[in-house]
Amino acid sequence: MTAPDTAFDQAATLPRWLAVIGIGEDGAAGLSPAARTLIDQAELVVGGARHLALVDGLGTAERLAWPSPLTDALPLIAARRGRPVAVLASGDPFLYGVGVTLTSVIDPAEMIALPAPSAFSLAANRLGWAGQDVVPLSLHGRSFERLYPALQPKARLLILSWDGTTPARVAAALTERGFGGSRLTVLERLGGPRERIRTATAAHFGAERGTEPIDGLNTIAVEVVVGADARVLPRAPGLPDGWFASEGQITKREIRAVTLSALAPRRGELLWDIGAGSGSVSIEWMLADPANRAIAIEPRADRRGRIATNAVTLGVPDLDIRAGRAPEILADLPRPDAIFVGGGGSDPALIDAAIAALPAGGRLVVSGVTIETQAELMRRYGALGGELVQLAVARADAIGGFHGFRAAMPVVQWAWTKPHAPEAIR
Repeated sequence: MTAPDTAFDQAATLPRWLAVIGIGEDGAAGLSPAARTLIDQAELVVGGARHLALVDGLGTAERLAWPSPLTDALPLIAARRGRPVAVLASGDPFLYGVGVTLTSVIDPAEMIALPAPSAFSLAANRLGWAGQDVVPLSLHGRSFERLYPALQPKARLLILSWDGTTPARVAAALTERGFGGSRLTVLERLGGPRERIRTATAAHFGAERGTEPIDGLNTIAVEVVVGADARVLPRAPGLPDGWFASEGQITKREIRAVTLSALAPRRGELLWDIGAGSGSVSIEWMLADPANRAIAIEPRADRRGRIATNAVTLGVPDLDIRAGRAPEILADLPRPDAIFVGGGGSDPALIDAAIAALPAGGRLVVSGVTIETQAELMRRYGALGGELVQLAVARADAIGGFHGFRAAMPVVQWAWTKPHAPEAIR
């Protein structure tokens, strides 16, 4: 027999003392008998002021409204460990809700969760949309620009708003980016007596939805219509170079597409983009999946400014931009799953540091235009293997009254995956 997992074993013996209860706008009337019993038996009931008002008169427990920041309440809840506590949350507590926040201090084995229908579920049912086909987004406490990659032809989006101003802001952004024909439906206080649903096109949102203000508790449904001038972010790598603010320090479109293929982004992984330039590689890495993360390392302040602009414009505002030079800066960074070296590849110390930072199975891709960098990549290829390719691109250009292909400088690219057996690195 193997030794028991102590943490798991202890959690399994604790009672489920923390009830995490989803509640809708119909209040206590919509709660199941089990949820009502858990609130009745609780010594402490925690929730937003709106949630606590919805169960006013139910039970005699002490009430605690979420403070600001909400995390200040977590030690107070954890201090009640083993005694009955109920936490109220809107809809499904584990869908953009407080449930996951609670798991940072309390083992899920100590919880009992009773979800109510989420805003996404209620909205899909009101509109007759297939829930499995919609794109769920939250702009509540999250970067607004996350919306942009989701603007795909004929997509149906369900968006949790930050407040009553969010629908107008979404309509304005859609119109500005060429999606003004998209249909917006604002669903306010779903599931309660004050439920209201209004629809308008993005381009005429202010005129078509009416003059009554929008309640802060609202969900936005968007049926995306792509205009002739809309900029749709493609799903494949290789965005046009002109979409990036740059002074010329950019991995060109065709080379970038090959680079992303070699880096092989997978969900939730972290990339180091060393010598980021315009940030094009790290931005496209993050566009590959909403859960992907990247750190763009760039010593020049003007380039870092352009990286930030590009990240916001192209819908990945959470790109982590660091000032510094490799390899010195690398020691303090979280460990990556993949590394791209777009500048400085002639420095053996930088390549050594990148190799050391990668976990087994991590990918390293280094591009070189200069003879010195290419010589270093050839040496690494000879010592470690991997793939070494030369990439050459020529574009049609005018030659007098005719046209011909004008070649760009060739790029040598070394791609290597760190083996699982340390002795395999020689």
